[in-house]
Amino acid sequence: MATDVVVAALEALAWVFAERFAAAATAARGRFSCALPGGSVAEVFFPLLARAPVPWDKVEFFWGDERAVGPDDPDSNYGLARRLLLDPVGVDAKKVHRMAGEDGDLDAAARAYEAEMVRLLGDPPRVDFVLLGLGPDGHVCSLFPGHPLLREHQRYVAAITDSPKPPPRRLTFTMRPLALAATICIAGFGDTKAQAIRAVVEEPDSQLPAALAARAAASVIVLVDPAAASLVRQPD
Repeated sequence: MATDVVVAALEALAWVFAERFAAAATAARGRFSCALPGGSVAEVFFPLLARAPVPWDKVEFFWGDERAVGPDDPDSNYGLARRLLLDPVGVDAKKVHRMAGEDGDLDAAARAYEAEMVRLLGDPPRVDFVLLGLGPDGHVCSLFPGHPLLREHQRYVAAITDSPKPPPRRLTFTMRPLALAATICIAGFGDTKAQAIRAVVEEPDSQLPAALAARAAASVIVLVDPAAASLVRQPD
């Protein structure tokens, strides 16, 4: 695992992310696939990403997780991305692959999303660039500390009905597509994320989902503000 840690103010982090994303998409031969989060990371990063020189016609959009809500619900991760990124840059709807969180049969929705990933990205599906928001407990996507889904080694996408963070019903990547991704970018802001960031950067035995994802990935970018980086040892 190669880890690149960047500590800066939020706007600077957003520009770093936009530059890295644009460079990766531009360098890609043919299709460039990404997986997006919701939450504060989307709110900070997406408006600036929409202004970056990205070859949007090459980008295929996926999501790392979604709540069990419809696309127009205020809690929808897809809906947030649509407002802040997809609509502003005029993305072709055929390149947007949202999770059907509103489907009453979440397991069927997870299998359908998995099939869509395999159809477009191959088997196993390899996403080029995965952006992960980080919870104070170290969760990424809807993969929570100690949850049985961390031990799922067959599925790429799964339903979760007992999320410790509301709402309890969600769809999520398992660890498999995170480990297969070319690059994952973990972003965390504020002092409530400091313990989890230290685990990602400095604790090789940590079992937090974010740390597990970072250790499994081929390339890792960690984007944090000074508060989130406050427990990480600084170089001499």
